[in-house]
Order: sequence, then C-alpha cells, then structure tokens
Amino acid sequence: MPTVNFRLKDGSVKSIDAPVGLSILEVAHKNDIDLEGACEGSLACSTCHVIVEEEFFDRLPEASEDEEDMLDLAFGLTHTSRLGCQIIISEELDGITVGLPAATRNMQVS
Repeated sequence: MPTVNFRLKDGSVKSIDAPVGLSILEVAHKNDIDLEGACEGSLACSTCHVIVEEEFFDRLPEASEDEEDMLDLAFGLTHTSRLGCQIIISEELDGITVGLPAATRNMQVS
C-alpha cells in the first residue's frame, strides 16, 4: 500500500498506509486527520485544500477547470496547492507529502 504523509498544522508528520483508489480527503477522514472537506468531496468548496510537496506535484494529473475555480477560494494558496478530494492515491504517489494549511475558508457557511 502506498504511504501518504500528512504535514499537520503543528509541523509534525503523520504517515498513513493508504489503499489505492481513495482520495487524500478520504484517507484523512478515515485516519482522524484534520482536513475539513465541507462538501464531502463533491468539488463544491475549497476546505480540503492541501499543499503538495514539489517532488510529487508534477506527478499529479493537471487540475480540472472546476478544481482551479475552487482553489481560487482557498486560504493560503501556493503554486503546489490542490484539493484533497481530487488527488487519488496510486502506486506512483507512494511517499507523497501533503501539508495542511493553517486555516480554511468555507464559503458555504454564512
């Protein structure tokens, strides 16, 4: 099983063995990682925003236009930002490290 490393808000890293085919968001939720996902992975918010380590960012498929639109709303956007619901675990991503931003911006809450 591929390993996913989550860089938590306090700077520590939690490594998880993740089944192929799950999203980063699903892996986080199954392992009590504090990654919000307010829209439950339906690509309707930016609360599952993660910052992908440069080494792995180039291995990911390009973001869709819908994902890019949602990322524009994310707090702390970087050039390696992606939505956790859109990163699907594969063998090629074994060892990926994703950082959790310091905060999220939930546009669904008024």
